[in-house]
Amino acid sequence: MDYFVHKTAIIDDGCNISKGTKIWHFSHIMSNCTIGENCNIGQNCVISPEVVLGKNVKIQNNVSIYTGVTCEDDVFLGPSMVFTNVTNPRSGVNRRGQYTETIVRKGASIGANATIVCGHDIGEFAFIGAGAVVTKEVHAYALVVGNPAKQLGWMSEFGHRLNFNTDGIATCPESNENYKLENNKVFKIKKND
Repeated sequence: MDYFVHKTAIIDDGCNISKGTKIWHFSHIMSNCTIGENCNIGQNCVISPEVVLGKNVKIQNNVSIYTGVTCEDDVFLGPSMVFTNVTNPRSGVNRRGQYTETIVRKGASIGANATIVCGHDIGEFAFIGAGAVVTKEVHAYALVVGNPAKQLGWMSEFGHRLNFNTDGIATCPESNENYKLENNKVFKIKKND
């Protein structure tokens, strides 16, 4: 094996786990999951059947990722955050196979104890505050907080709040990369632009 699994973790048949990944205490990786390179899956996590994780996904303790969820590369999932995968669950009604998909795009961060209601994708490098309840799509680079989650601003790829000037340009204080706000969407300005 070119990945690490703690002796208390359970890995079901049919999983594809890439090199450099670490799976910690009491976690359960269920059948037919795909886990990219260099992921870190914390203590007491459940990765349900057919979940797809990209490269370098960091999952903190006590997170369950249910069938229908895909996390692209470099996603961060904070402690005890929650995904749902059925919009109208009932104990007496079997909805197996009726899962609503959710995609967490590259570089997004979801804070501790946040809830992502299924069917609402999270954009690239979005930042979901701790305890937020996401009930609608989140734009790339958006900062959202609260219950229900509301957008407060925009974040850089390095996780800093962006302050746009009158021309709609902001600079990340850590990376010195520039961003443009246009038509309520943010994109990073390439060096040649």
